[in-house]
Amino acid sequence: MKKIISNFLKACIKFLAGIYYCIAKPDVKSGKYIAVSGKLLGGEELKNMIDASLDMWLTAGRFNDEFEKEFASYLGVKHALTANSGSSANLLAVAALTSHKLGDKRLKKGDEVITVAAGFPTTVTPIIQNGLVPVFVDVEIGNYNIALNQVEEALTPKTKAVFVAHTLGSVFDLDKLKQICDKRGLWLIEDSCDALGSKFNGKFTGTAGHIGTFSFYPAHHITMGEGGAVVTNDSRLYKIIMSFRDWGRDCWCAPGKDDTCRKRFTMQFGNMPLGYDHKYVYSHLGYNLKITDWQAACGSAQLKRLNGFMEKRNENFKYLYRELEKFKDYLILPETPDNAQPSWFGFTITVKPNDKFKKMELVKFLEENNIGTRQLFAGNLLRQPVFTDNEIEMRIRNSALLKSNSLTEQDYNMLPNTDTVLNSTFWIGVWPGLSEKHLEYAVSKFKEFFDNLSVK
Repeated sequence: MKKIISNFLKACIKFLAGIYYCIAKPDVKSGKYIAVSGKLLGGEELKNMIDASLDMWLTAGRFNDEFEKEFASYLGVKHALTANSGSSANLLAVAALTSHKLGDKRLKKGDEVITVAAGFPTTVTPIIQNGLVPVFVDVEIGNYNIALNQVEEALTPKTKAVFVAHTLGSVFDLDKLKQICDKRGLWLIEDSCDALGSKFNGKFTGTAGHIGTFSFYPAHHITMGEGGAVVTNDSRLYKIIMSFRDWGRDCWCAPGKDDTCRKRFTMQFGNMPLGYDHKYVYSHLGYNLKITDWQAACGSAQLKRLNGFMEKRNENFKYLYRELEKFKDYLILPETPDNAQPSWFGFTITVKPNDKFKKMELVKFLEENNIGTRQLFAGNLLRQPVFTDNEIEMRIRNSALLKSNSLTEQDYNMLPNTDTVLNSTFWIGVWPGLSEKHLEYAVSKFKEFFDNLSVK
């Protein structure tokens, strides 16, 4: 009887929460500013989060199990593990490849990882944090992804992995990069934090390499507030990633579960006593990067809406492309690589060289007219204070080893497109909270800006 009453009360609470959301709309913000990104929540997210709260479990539990299973199924991969952010997912991906359990394939201090400097810093940060050497190649203007024609020239006997992102939903040629990695025996990590739902040759990004990473920050395709995920088809990597995520422990039992392996008190590890409790055996220098079940509850509801979100993002992208194409004398618009089916995160714009205006003049005009803009993240990470003020060992393309605080303009000139991104590129929003009215207004302000130029 107690269970029946509890279930009835829970159903009533969730029903009332749905009514509350319909009336209050607590997540809906009003105002003139056209945000570059944002979240779309609803009654189902609220009901799920309240359901998780009523469990009073707090850490990862039944909703997390459901989300990991459904996320893996959606992408068509064997394993998905949640993490507390996309940046943590990136850290787990790189850290996992340093595991002694990989034998001769493990990444060791001083090994090199090919990446790019035009992007979000936490794609590069885990490389450095794990004692590895980042090797920077340039990007292509238009799709802002890795310049694949430079990868082979950057290879040395120390090169052991490639770690790059699919920029703002655009997709690099996965077949070509995977062919290079397979030929050389390199690990491939795909940062798909900004590209959930993007495909190349019909295959989801994040699933072609050895490890893929995703972010569920409010700006992204779906959200759980803070949150991320790591995916892989390699069961050995899955257990290693779980170990690094869960304090570095050797045990793979879920929280609240014991003796999944049926050998909990019978195994020998290191110099520990025979039969020492496997739940307290540590095989890696790990972290605690798990999420709460409350976050997973939100994510589970969001995942069911992902296809609709992607459809609206791509619809908004097409509208902006069609309307801003009128200004191609001044602007480089986003390019869609062959065989790619992007799930757009943003609409990138590069200002062409001209004698009438600079990027920041256009950006300031748009912001003054309540149109949100963002830089393409770090622009050129090598020019950021974190590199110029610290002695980070690195290489640029086929250069010798360099110290980041001693780079010269000649060094920077090896990445000309990356500097173009820094000086001339920004992006505006396509997220599903933007209506055609928002986009019409944004386009009208671009027109006003260029009309004013012709009058000057």
